[in-house]
Amino acid sequence: MTDASTLFAPASGFGRAAIAVIRVSGPAAAALLAALGGALPAPRRLSLRTLRDPADGAILDRALVAWMPGPNTFTGEDMAELHLHGGLAVRAGLIRALTAFPGCRPAEPGAFTRRAVLNGRMDLTEAEGVADLIEAETEAQRLQALRQLDGALGRRVAAWRAEAIDCLAASEAALDFSDEGDVDDMALDAAVFDRARRLRDAIAQALADGRRGERLREGFRVVLAGPPNAGKSTLLNALSRRDAAIVSAVPGTTRDAIEVRLDLGGLPVLLIDTAGLREPADPVEAEGIARTRRRIADADLVLLLVPPDADGAEAGPASGRILRVRTKADLGAGPHADGSGIDLAVSARTGEGLPALLEGIEAEAGAALGRGDALITRERHRDALTRCAAHLDRVAGATPMPELVAEDLRLAARALGEVGGHVGVEEVLDRLFSGFCIGK
Repeated sequence: MTDASTLFAPASGFGRAAIAVIRVSGPAAAALLAALGGALPAPRRLSLRTLRDPADGAILDRALVAWMPGPNTFTGEDMAELHLHGGLAVRAGLIRALTAFPGCRPAEPGAFTRRAVLNGRMDLTEAEGVADLIEAETEAQRLQALRQLDGALGRRVAAWRAEAIDCLAASEAALDFSDEGDVDDMALDAAVFDRARRLRDAIAQALADGRRGERLREGFRVVLAGPPNAGKSTLLNALSRRDAAIVSAVPGTTRDAIEVRLDLGGLPVLLIDTAGLREPADPVEAEGIARTRRRIADADLVLLLVPPDADGAEAGPASGRILRVRTKADLGAGPHADGSGIDLAVSARTGEGLPALLEGIEAEAGAALGRGDALITRERHRDALTRCAAHLDRVAGATPMPELVAEDLRLAARALGEVGGHVGVEEVLDRLFSGFCIGK
């Protein structure tokens, strides 16, 4: 830590509220709290104080304050919290007083958590867990974020890194003492290669998870596809229980993708309404259909909607998981009453088949995403672990080059260090904490 300033920011939401919490962290926290409310209260206990402006002694509020001396705090520094009345004027007056206090400045987004990382109170994966917990919209996302915050990935990566460093030390010892008669180079090399092979296999097993963690953070993508007037927008509105998309009898009404987020059994599901698939009538519709095909290619599940007057066995996307759904079931089965190729029949008007459709989507999402038990949750983790596995694969190869073994082990350990935030993370920190709310 080179920044000696003391940070402050609201830790509660903006607008009128019963209570507004102001968080303070840094070397001037004790002096600031004493200047505002007199003598410091007992550590880690809420105390009632009359807060006064240090500049002129004017009363700002009568509030509860907490004093938390470091290093056993969230940021690892001296911290204070001020629990004010939640009026806008009260909060604004206190922030003006804090701004004028020497050595104090407003915090940027994520500044408190950033200091926690830089002061060793948490590693980078745990900080990412904080970010994911703030953004969690479903139960499974909450559970996954809590696992990250609890250090599930951090502990595993730390153990892997310790093993890689031990292998590196053994490899360098073999190089340094290769001319000593009592050092068995071949046995030492064989032991290093065997340990590197086991470490590579453990990391490869973690990588072979179908990207469940990343997909859970982003949501399970379900694309509604089919010809114009197949009932895609109507079904989207029925499943989301709101008028998210315009419904019209005019073919080609939907030109761009419309997204709606659902929580199905604690799993995040992204429903995507798309333009109808047909020969386009104009360049704008052609672009909409091109976007539809790209969405289909990226989808986790495609609901291919088949209206009553269409053949259920008609061709759908060339690949991917497809569920063929007969729409407008209240109008009858149409000319193909045998239901050929149809998985499910629904009616957005009467609700027929909708519960079964939602259950099917939930089952598909559960199989693809898990229930928040993934170890790897970000592309950054996967990239670093993939590079580490590649270096270890060279070490564990059939005929590794002895002079490059130590370098590959060093690069493998460095890649693992990137995951936890031990090396080369300044750019990652900037990108991560820019997405945090102020006061966290």
